Amino acid sequence: MGKVKTFFKENIYINLFLCFFKVGIITIGGGVAMVPVLQEKICEKYKWMSDDEILDCIAVSQGLPGVIAINMATYVGYFKKGLLGAIVTTLGVILPSFIIMILVVLFLEEVGGNPYIGGMLEGIKAAATGLIAFAACKLGQQTLKGVFQWVVAVLAFLAIGIFGVNAGWAILAGIVIGEIYFTINKAKGEKKNGNIK
Repeated sequence: MGKVKTFFKENIYINLFLCFFKVGIITIGGGVAMVPVLQEKICEKYKWMSDDEILDCIAVSQGLPGVIAINMATYVGYFKKGLLGAIVTTLGVILPSFIIMILVVLFLEEVGGNPYIGGMLEGIKAAATGLIAFAACKLGQQTLKGVFQWVVAVLAFLAIGIFGVNAGWAILAGIVIGEIYFTINKAKGEKKNGNIK
């Protein structure tokens, strides 16, 4: 029994699958609401990635089409164990939703008009909103470390939230602005080092 327990505890593929399967089951709201939970598991519990690596993962996952939780699962799985790891983590995160959706569809007609179910769904929406706000605050603390980052974040918020710009365009603009900023700073650094020599 001890050997079996040790095998399950030390097998990276099983840990990858179970980590994302559990997150898929317990996280209400999906998508961005999963980010703080995944970050805690990946960085603090399992130590599969550093804080900087998980920020890169989140940026890439958010910038790609599709659900951020699935993109993150695929990214982390590939980061740890290549293609097989990506398949294992992706299956782990989508399987709970797949099973739950089948059950919901089977029983929806019976419970659709139930006021208790309606109240439960309202509570879930409120909890999901809180999780998303928490994710935004936590990522903001890690990412917004300078004036440049704050300016880009505020401009992106205004563009999407106030002026209705598509998020894809905001991400693309962020990439271009970031590259320009990085190139200018690199050129300044090289010029400064050149002058010192």
